[in-house]
Amino acid sequence: MTEFHGHPLFKELSQEEIDLYSEKSKDYTTGGDPMGNFKRVSAILNLWGFDIPPILVALIYALKQQDAYMWMLAHGYEGEIEDIDKRLQDDHVYKKIARILYREEK
Repeated sequence: MTEFHGHPLFKELSQEEIDLYSEKSKDYTTGGDPMGNFKRVSAILNLWGFDIPPILVALIYALKQQDAYMWMLAHGYEGEIEDIDKRLQDDHVYKKIARILYREEK
């Protein structure tokens, strides 16, 4: 492994995202394709005439989180169920998922 350079909290936050992804993946995809839920949503949307590939599904989910935390920051609202930090974490995970789907398509 390469020597780490940068803020020490970066590694901690990255590990939190790994843990969150792992926990949620168990619920969404136990025994199946780890990207299955994004592919299924894409297929369902296709039935309705929307040609939205799995990578765009992931990016739309990320956009939902980004919209939420940008709105919260602009209005000084921390949130009751999911705070800004939690939404930023979800956004980061969705963008990593989009990277995986992108690489799978290449």
